[in-house]
This record gives sequence, structure tokens and C-alpha cells, in this order.
Amino acid sequence: MASINKYLHGLTARSRFDTLRAAFSPLGITTSAIALGVLVPILSLLWLAADTDFSHWTHLFQYVLPVAARNTVILLVGVALLVTVIGAGSAWLVTLYEFPGRRILSWALLLPLAMPTYIVAFAWLDLLHPIGPVQTALRALLGYDSPRQFRLPDIRSMTGAIILLGIVLYPYVYLTMRAMFISQPAHLLEAARTLGRSATGAFLHIALPMARPALAVGVSLALLETLNDIGASEFLGVNTLTVAIYTTWVTRSDLPAAAQIAVLMLVGVMLLLTLEYYGRRRQRYGSSRSQRTVTPIRLSGVKGMLVFSLTALPVILGFIAPALFLAWESAKRLHQETPLSHGLWQSLQNSLLLALGVTLTVLVTGMIVAWFARHSAIRSQRSGFRRGLLRVASLGYAVPGTVLAIGLLTPGLAVDKWLASLLEYQGLPLLSGGILLVICCAIRFQTIAIGATDAGLTRLSPALEQASRLLGENTTGTFFRVHLPLLRPALVTSALLVFADAMKELPATLLLRPVNFETLATVLYAEAARGTYEEGAIAALLIVLAGTLPVILLAHSQFSTARKPHEPQQNTASYQGESSRHV
Repeated sequence: MASINKYLHGLTARSRFDTLRAAFSPLGITTSAIALGVLVPILSLLWLAADTDFSHWTHLFQYVLPVAARNTVILLVGVALLVTVIGAGSAWLVTLYEFPGRRILSWALLLPLAMPTYIVAFAWLDLLHPIGPVQTALRALLGYDSPRQFRLPDIRSMTGAIILLGIVLYPYVYLTMRAMFISQPAHLLEAARTLGRSATGAFLHIALPMARPALAVGVSLALLETLNDIGASEFLGVNTLTVAIYTTWVTRSDLPAAAQIAVLMLVGVMLLLTLEYYGRRRQRYGSSRSQRTVTPIRLSGVKGMLVFSLTALPVILGFIAPALFLAWESAKRLHQETPLSHGLWQSLQNSLLLALGVTLTVLVTGMIVAWFARHSAIRSQRSGFRRGLLRVASLGYAVPGTVLAIGLLTPGLAVDKWLASLLEYQGLPLLSGGILLVICCAIRFQTIAIGATDAGLTRLSPALEQASRLLGENTTGTFFRVHLPLLRPALVTSALLVFADAMKELPATLLLRPVNFETLATVLYAEAARGTYEEGAIAALLIVLAGTLPVILLAHSQFSTARKPHEPQQNTASYQGESSRHV
């Protein structure tokens, strides 16, 4: 017994030594620096909020926070309910029923992900204007001549914000729920139907409870995007915490007060992540290779058209109608004799440069973090340290862009001043060169590259590396000659997703962009703020086009492997894990 304990103690000591050796290796130090870079803006934000006069808090609690916090909570609750109904409902319909157009809708339901929330608000504000095309057509149909006789309720309201954000963000729920519904065994639903449950009852009492972990993930992602939104909320007249941060910083030049509001937002983010964790903490997955999955029920005639209409409505409202409006307005502008302004072409160039810089940075950092996790896992049985670094490096996506920008400003300016004095540079090289903006966007979006690369490496057998090492190849050569070619599909997909997200990023760009540096997103924001739509539609259309291809590739990667109902199904855990990593 003593010898066994001594042997186990030796294994533990050796494992700890391997962990320390990996942590202080060049790869481990680099990964730790990347993880620390993610924590720096959060820690800086907490320090900035605490190291200020508490009179700010009194003013905020009296005049700013009550309205902003109430609006934010109402918006989050409304969006959560709407994305749950639309996302889970559409996922269930395309899984349970076979109807005309089902194959197209199964991937088209993801298209609203290519449409940023502020672009949807920009489009629908003009479409639903009292003298816009929708209300004009309704008055002509009902026999009215003037907006004074008939007009729809103003979309600039809390209800309008909830609806618009809901029809754009529901794909997060649809994606995760669809993956779960596809893999659920059919005998459970058939047993429920045999016991007298209707299709709706089987959905509410069997399918939905089983998919609760996926629902928690999807809703939390949608709510994090809601917190990150600034353009749509401001366009629609809803003063949220994000809008309050921006106006406090930009309009009143009060950075400490903006930091204090950002800390409260960060608390809200932590609550959302906690709720998401508790929503899936008891999830258990079993292998379903030998179980038959759901066989879709064929619908035709009126029922088939009704299900098709219900399922297609979110796609029409969230993507097709705004995209057609932007294309129409862009065509009208292009047919004018006045040439497009030089500022629009410059903003397109700036957007491409920003997106390219962020994408390259994210791919490099994502590969470093994921490779360190893989390398440490192979060499050591203790994986808590490397998984911890991976999770810390992936925290940026959960933090809204405004919060990251405020937290990054103070340490960024300190480094900027030090570099300026060191290089004898007149100005701030990081801020004026856009490097600080690239760093902020990279912190926020590197989660995508880390998740995709880590998922790709997880699917590769350690035997490949062992065989390469036996043939005389070192670790670096193994990565470039074995792993990197096999990771190319995951890297291309993550690069496209990061590029599209960087093209449409608005909050961080508004707060950290250099002077006279405009992107397509900021041009659209300025156009909408002025109430002009001449070149804003072209900028918005270009952003949508940049985001459509990655979404189509994402849809293809998620649902092209969905097999026929009677074919063997893969393990539910792996399917859901891959889906959440791609999201």
C-alpha cells in the first residue's frame, strides 16, 4: 500500500512539474500574455470606476441609471422571449415536418446573422416611415389619402426595438436548438404521442426540456449581442446602458462616469453567463449511434403552406426585406449623375484594412492559444491550467465592445505615451494608427478563432503527432507540416466569420477610431443620425454582402452533415459541442 501511494505521489509530482515546464515555455508565456491582455481592460475598468469621486455614483443613481437600467432589463427580457419563440419554434418545425421549401429554409433561417442590428433598424425606419413604402401601400389599399388619416404606431419605441432585435438575433437559438432536435431519439417522441400527447405537447414536455442546455446557450448569446448593440437602440430612441456609456463619454467627456456604468454592465454580463451556466450545468449526453432519430412528417396543401409561411416570416423580416430595401436605395443612388463621395470609398478601404488586421491578429493568437492547449494536453495529464488559459483568452466575446473600449483606453494611452516619448513621436502612435482599435476588436473576436482551432485540433488523433516525432520532426515542424494543413477548413471558416464581424463592428469603432478615420459602420451611423439615406444604404449593403458568405458557409457546415432519419446518428455531445464552438 505504501508503495502504491508513493507511486501515485510520484505521478502527481511529475504531472505538476510538466505543467510548470509547459507554463514557463515560450509557448506558455506567449499564451499567458494573450490571456492577460484579455484581462487588462476588465481590470483597468474596475480600477478606473473605483478610483474616482463617489459623487459620480450619486449623480448616476439619481439621473442616469434608473431609466437606462430599466430599459435594458425590459429589452433583454423581451428579446429573450422573442428569440426563444422564433428560434425554438422554427427549429422544431423544420425538424419535425417535411414541407415545401424546408431544405432551403433550414439554412436560410441563419441569414439574419449577416444583418447587423443597426442596419436592420436603419432599413425598417425608412420602410415604416409615415410616407415610406409600407404605410403608403397600406393607405392606398385601405382608401386613405394622408398620414393624418391613417398611420402605424411609431417603430421608435421599446416594442419596436424588441421586435427588430428579436428577428435579427433569433438564429443563435435556432442554430443550437436545431442541432439538438436533429439528434434527439425518435422513440421518446413516439412514446409521448402514443400516450395521447399532441405534437405541440410532445414539443413542450419532451423535446424542449431535453434541449434546455442548447436553449440556454442560444439565448445567452442573443442577450450578449443585445447588450453590445448601440446603433439600433439609439436609432429607435431606447436609452440603454450601452447608449448611456457612449453619451456619457462622448457627449459629456466624463470617462470615470462612463467606466462606472460599464462596470454595472459587466455585472449584468456576469449574471447572464451565470444563468447560462446554471441552465446547462446538469446536461448529460449519451451516445445515440444505435437510436433512430426523428422522421419528419410530410405536410402538403394548406398545412404545408401555412408551416412554410410561419417559418419563412423571420427570414423575410430579418433579412430579405431589409436587403431588398438596401439594394433598391443603392441602385437609386448609383443611377444619379452625382458621383459617389470620396469619403465612401475611403471608408470602404478603412473597413477592409481594419477587418484584415483584426483577422490576421486573431488567427495568430487563436492558433497559439489552441496549440498550447493541445501541446500541454498531450504532454501532461493535468489540463486545468491550459484549459483555464483558453477560457480566459476567450472571455472577450462576452464583454460588450463599449466596455472593452473604455477598459482598454487608460492602459492603451499609458503605453502610447511611453512609446511616443521613446520614439520621440509627436502624437499617440497606437491610437492614431488604429492599432488600439485592432487590439480591442481582436480581444473581442479571438474567441471565434480559438474555438474553431481548438475544435479542429480535438478531432485530430495524438497518434499523428507521435508518428511525426518518431520520424524525426520537431514540434514546430509537426505543426506546420501535419496539423496546419488539416486545420485549413476550420481556419478559413473562422477567418471569414472574424472578417465579417470586424467589418460590421460599431461600438468599439465609434469609441477608439483615430481622428478622421471612418468605416462603413460609422458612415452608416452618421447618415442615420442625420436622417439622410443617400450613401448610407450603399455602406450598409456592402457590410451585409461581407457577412452573407460566412453565414452561408456556417449553415453549410452545420446542416450539410444532417443525415437521413434512419441513418446512424453521431454522438449528441460532439454535435452540440461543435455547434456551440462555431457560434
